[in-house]
Amino acid sequence: MKVGGVSRTTIWVADDGATVEIIDQTELPHEFVVRPLRSLADAVEAIAVMRVRGAPLIGATAAYGVCLQMRLDPGDASLDSACEALRATRPTAVNLEWALARMRAALSERPPAERCAVAYAEAAAIRDEDAETCRSIGEHGVALIEAASERVGGRAVNVLTHCNAGWLATVDWGTALAPIYRAHDRGIAVHVWVDETRPRNQGANLTAWELREHGVPHTLIADNAAGHLMQRGRVDLCITGSDRTTARGDVCNKIGTYTKALSAWDNRVPFYVALPHSSIDWERVDGVAEIPIEERHGDELRRIRGLAASGAMEEVQLVPESTPVANFAFDVTPARLITALVTERGVCAATKEGLLSLYPERR
Repeated sequence: MKVGGVSRTTIWVADDGATVEIIDQTELPHEFVVRPLRSLADAVEAIAVMRVRGAPLIGATAAYGVCLQMRLDPGDASLDSACEALRATRPTAVNLEWALARMRAALSERPPAERCAVAYAEAAAIRDEDAETCRSIGEHGVALIEAASERVGGRAVNVLTHCNAGWLATVDWGTALAPIYRAHDRGIAVHVWVDETRPRNQGANLTAWELREHGVPHTLIADNAAGHLMQRGRVDLCITGSDRTTARGDVCNKIGTYTKALSAWDNRVPFYVALPHSSIDWERVDGVAEIPIEERHGDELRRIRGLAASGAMEEVQLVPESTPVANFAFDVTPARLITALVTERGVCAATKEGLLSLYPERR
């Protein structure tokens, strides 16, 4: 995608062939900052504090974190400790486990002298495949927006999304936003309702910024306004991403996704989830019972960061420090509330058989 007319991805290897560079998403939308990752500790910190976020990008960053450690020490113990340190950063997004398993498989049978070069090659493959996967999600998902455009008589299709599942959440293109970008680029009139997505405001800070950069019409709304808009017929379809999807189609995504799906169901608004194969957890079935839900630090709710009148970035406290806070980062939307899943292989029902129809090798 493009920033200020310049093509960008979210993660890449610097000209020195070793340092990994990322877009620091904690600085958006007011500042565009490229941050170098020079060590495993840098990669762990970037994932943990959400300089990078979004399940596919977390996986790609973890892969490069292994690379950085292999430059320092390519031994077995070093590989094991790197994978464990990275795995501990974010428990919910399955792409993290998927990428680490792929890196371990590529490196474990190689002699230490070969591991650094192999690691960078495998991480590059994960990176490039993610971009292509998301492009394909866009190609399959745009048909849903085209069909909606026909239903509404050619006026702009109103799409509601939650959190950020655009190119900032992946290597490029995104998951939920990829069909929207494809529709816009094809000349289909589309407008996006952007949930602010408290407490970290990924919708307000990231999704709105992305859409503005690409020229897609959009409007920021409070999280609690989504149901109101659906009741009044001002939402034609919803598309979100997924941090982990179970074998039967339950979807774990940013907290608040479940309530959006309930509102959509009550108002007969189609609710779609876009995801790559790396977000499918074939080992888990019941999302509510089996998916670990990350609970983050209470300060994300107590405080908020923004641009002050002086032009400086400032953080302010919203409630007293003594206020008890529970900050759940994700929730689970049962498959029965999901109209369909959009993957790089096509669109399917949010059921076990639906997923297996696209991934028959998993039978």
